[in-house]
Amino acid sequence: MSVSAPLRVLVADDEETLREALGDLIRTDPGLQLVAIAADAREAADMAEATRPDIALIDVRMPGGGVSAVQAIRVRSPRTRVLALSASGSPGDVLEMLRAGAAGYLVKGTAPGEVLDAVHRVAAGQSPLSPEIADSIVHGLADRLQADAAEAEARERRIALIDTLINGDALQIAFQPILELRSRQVTGVEALSRFQVLPARPPDQWFAEAAALGRGVELEVAALRQAAKHRAQLPQAWFLSVNISPAVLVSQAGQRALADLASGGLVVEVTEHAPVDDYERLAIAVRGLRQLGVRLAVDDVGAGFASLRHILKLDPQVLKLDISLCNGVSGDRARQALATALISFAHSIGAEVVAEGIETDEDLETLVELGVEFGQGWLLGRPAPPGTVARGSGGAQAQKR
Repeated sequence: MSVSAPLRVLVADDEETLREALGDLIRTDPGLQLVAIAADAREAADMAEATRPDIALIDVRMPGGGVSAVQAIRVRSPRTRVLALSASGSPGDVLEMLRAGAAGYLVKGTAPGEVLDAVHRVAAGQSPLSPEIADSIVHGLADRLQADAAEAEARERRIALIDTLINGDALQIAFQPILELRSRQVTGVEALSRFQVLPARPPDQWFAEAAALGRGVELEVAALRQAAKHRAQLPQAWFLSVNISPAVLVSQAGQRALADLASGGLVVEVTEHAPVDDYERLAIAVRGLRQLGVRLAVDDVGAGFASLRHILKLDPQVLKLDISLCNGVSGDRARQALATALISFAHSIGAEVVAEGIETDEDLETLVELGVEFGQGWLLGRPAPPGTVARGSGGAQAQKR
């Protein structure tokens, strides 16, 4: 009858007294063999690699950290199973060690016989936990499950609200006039989304919420569809400008909605704030729209670097100067210098310039002198319901979208 070889055990703890006590305890069990003792995480990993123990009894809070020790041992001695030992039984410490790869967790002060039993159980592929730890883990998991359920329920409510915006009447459209500045004649409008629902939020926050919930494309397409419903209310000579994200621009649903709008003059605005992951794919989508007569505008020019990349990659026909650049330009030489450079650049590539956020006669006069052809803002016309767009009409200024 063959006798099984004893299990080889490594002990690692920064307390010398405890190290010795654990070593003595291991020696009392004929089924166990103490092969190494370490005082910190690095030494524990070195000893594990040198001796290849079956079990490593690791202190959680020794120098270098128990988590680091477990991770290193798993790499350098993959067959070694780790049993964590700590004065702390906090759920956070327990879960952190278990995630790192510890097979079990005991609280210091556990009876010697239970420690030896735990070592054998770990070797047998079990996951022993001190009773108080087991209770805390169960309660912790129950709390986590309850929190997850509440979070999932809240998410479903948020999705349901976004779906009502997509499918219902709470999403409405306002048009803001865009004028040729020298003649003060309206040449087009920009479609802006309005959400008649609580909680009251700016439009950009609703679109961000929809994107976070995986409904971003659907909500933007719904806004395009709403704009399309009112396209016939505009004079035939006016163009319609719409804001969309690159994700919608390259989507099939977005392409179909834009194609439906392309029968009249259509300008598609790509915002500075929208990240672009694949310019080649976006450029292909833009080329397809151009074949339908759609013009591309880069929005928020002058607000940051992203808009300049959009310009270089997408060859737009319209540059829209950001409100932060245009508002107050009459009394700010730095704004004037930047605006002059951007206007000159736009003209050199054959693009038109639209100034946003014009609110005073002084800013309007300065922008015209700098060479801006078109503009929009409170001074020229506030957003208004479809069918009532005229110079000076509309209510309070709205957030762009």
